[in-house]
Amino acid sequence: MMDRYGNLPDLDSLRCFVEAARFLNFRAASRAVGLTPAALGQRIQRLEEQLEVKLFHRTTRKVEPTEAALALLPAARKALDAAWECAQAARGDLGPTAIDLRLGTRHELGLSWLTPMLSTLREAHPSITLHLYFGSGPDLELRVRTQEIDCAISSRRLGDPHLDGIRLHREDYLLVAASSLLAKKPFDGVEDAKGHVLVDIGEELPLFGYFRDAPDAEPLEFGSFRAMGTIAAIRAVVCDGHGVGVLPEYLIRSDLESGRLVALLPQVTMLHDYFRLIHRRDDPRIPVFRALAATMQAQELC
Repeated sequence: MMDRYGNLPDLDSLRCFVEAARFLNFRAASRAVGLTPAALGQRIQRLEEQLEVKLFHRTTRKVEPTEAALALLPAARKALDAAWECAQAARGDLGPTAIDLRLGTRHELGLSWLTPMLSTLREAHPSITLHLYFGSGPDLELRVRTQEIDCAISSRRLGDPHLDGIRLHREDYLLVAASSLLAKKPFDGVEDAKGHVLVDIGEELPLFGYFRDAPDAEPLEFGSFRAMGTIAAIRAVVCDGHGVGVLPEYLIRSDLESGRLVALLPQVTMLHDYFRLIHRRDDPRIPVFRALAATMQAQELC
């Protein structure tokens, strides 16, 4: 396949051609570009050889453009204008470039923290338009890798060598139950777990693992297990008194303050994680992601 950019006319030759077409006088055109008439003629000849067309009919009395020259002139002017814009853009004279970013997040964090932050992000980064996508951790990572979305916020530990992450906030977890449930079925020690239902996202227990794997945690044997698929669903079930579960502290802060939920076995130092803005390692917009992350870091989790 032919490389369309492999043999392009240089800008200096195009400028000489445009001035020659404007003045129809090589001496006047040469003064406009700061060359001798002979040097300008050499530029025009080089352009003709490169394009394999005749651009001017020259006699001792006049210069006339050919049909090829008339066809080339509008495109040559556009090329010179585009080159000037390139120089302005590189110097920052055109202002920040408008960027559209598709940002993924899980439902709970997106609704409680990210969506209320959109106006702050818009003020801090007016050239960036954010489009949100909601999904689970594995789904978000896959879509970032396949470039279906540009970046995502996730607290999953990254195992994909193609992805990298910028830390945003620490995420702490608590094992909790509704006060209404505890009034009927106390949970004062590890032996009480048998009388309760453990609620988690799925059977692999991704949330309970923050308790189970803590260095000072004793094994807990629950009476039964219930999968609810999302953190928001777990919170709803636990708040209604239908089980106990591990939940992010920021998400249930108001429930704890009101007494609706109670932290269980507080003597255990549970594991924690970090929210990260994840992106492809080879993405050229990493400076943009870092700027967004700095604004997000200043916004408290809620």
